[in-house]
Amino acid sequence: NDDGEPNNSAGMPIYGQIQSFEVTNILIVSVRYFGGTKLGVGGLISAYKTSAQMTLDISNILKKTINIQYKLTFNYDLMNSVMRIIKEKNIEIVNQKLEMDCQYIISVRKNDSQAIFTIFDNLYKVAVKICE
Repeated sequence: NDDGEPNNSAGMPIYGQIQSFEVTNILIVSVRYFGGTKLGVGGLISAYKTSAQMTLDISNILKKTINIQYKLTFNYDLMNSVMRIIKEKNIEIVNQKLEMDCQYIISVRKNDSQAIFTIFDNLYKVAVKICE
């Protein structure tokens, strides 16, 4: 947001640094105090870009994966097949209930999440639902 500065002289340079550092889920606040010297649009762009860059340079950036949880429901006779897929694909089992049917809550990286439906689609009678 340029918030009163000339168009694209504040928000875009800051956003450009966020993109170049490839970070998400971040907030950068840059406050400019007028010291009597007019910087012009080019100077403002440089000032905001540099402030964002310096902030990101000294920041402790944490890398986290975003996971999505799914509920698998299936009959006992499919247990070996389901477990084989879980082991082959290194899928994390978060919770399991073994009652009349088997229910597993699994956790999958968001990048790999759409493949889960395809992976278990080959097994007849394995229901896959996204956990809410």
